[in-house]
Amino acid sequence: MALVQISDVVVPEIFTPYFQQITEEKARLIQAGVLVPDDLMNTLLAGGGLTFNIPSWQDLANAADNVSTDAESDTIAADFNAGTPNPRLDATPLKTATSREIAVRLSRNQSWSSADLSAALAGSDAMRSIGERVGWYWARRLQAVFVATWNGVILDNTANDTSDYQNDVSGGAFIDGVTNFSDEAFLDTAVTMGDSMENLVAVMVHSVVFNRMQKNNLIDFIPSARGEIEIATYLGREVVVDDGMPRTGNVYDTWLFGRNAAGLGRSDPKVPTEVHRQALAGNGGGQEVLTTRLEWSMHPRGHAYTGTPADGGPGNSTAANDLNNAGSWDRVFPERKQISFARLVTREA
Repeated sequence: MALVQISDVVVPEIFTPYFQQITEEKARLIQAGVLVPDDLMNTLLAGGGLTFNIPSWQDLANAADNVSTDAESDTIAADFNAGTPNPRLDATPLKTATSREIAVRLSRNQSWSSADLSAALAGSDAMRSIGERVGWYWARRLQAVFVATWNGVILDNTANDTSDYQNDVSGGAFIDGVTNFSDEAFLDTAVTMGDSMENLVAVMVHSVVFNRMQKNNLIDFIPSARGEIEIATYLGREVVVDDGMPRTGNVYDTWLFGRNAAGLGRSDPKVPTEVHRQALAGNGGGQEVLTTRLEWSMHPRGHAYTGTPADGGPGNSTAANDLNNAGSWDRVFPERKQISFARLVTREA
């Protein structure tokens, strides 16, 4: 019986878009509309540079409007009067302003040997089996980048913006109905966005918090558009469960997001996918290795990356210049409610 190898079923120029498509299909944040693929960021990533400026127009300031009058302006008065002209009555036009967001390049890669993928080769469609496994892996890593990024944003918000994204009900000890997740705590968190709170479309929670929500009968399940899975919802908002969510002991973060809270840029590196042999592996028996590489940019809307990235971009850690660091981010949108994000902190038993 002939041995089917990775190189027999993986054609890089076909496999690369295939597993990238699966990655996006599996990413619940993308499906919920929170993380939105962005053509501008794709274009920026396709060029050079580690960081990218994204200018945007700010909303018009909520200044008081003028009261119209038929009084003459000083120019007309001066034409008709030889004396001192009347005080100037011309309206003064207001200015609009811009914000400069800064996104950062993330160059990531991972490799697998054929031994790790041997089970995938047993399937009737080996290409799909491998694509599913690689796609799921990168979907999870995409979510890990998302969590690290927003936790860095939270740290910056705590340090520099009076924690105005946040509602902390965790207290010093567990009190059922007070420190744990509840409708009241959720609504108090949502209102940190003021009259934009209805823009929130998704809730991201740790599985322990999700378990509490289910015990309290707060979760509804609706079928997906294709009827393949049941999607958990809370007050009409999609629930994304991820044990990578920040926690300290029994204190848990829950994050609320509006649509398009973050943008996702994607570009192909020089060699996105390749299969190569390691002739001396296995004491000379040989081994095949599948390598995938990605160029991403995960950008929280309304913020600027302010770190100094390494050549491959920042990592997910709390180290200086990495994504999960207060010094790596700064809010550049002038109004809090322009940031489609809020954080609830609760304590479980």
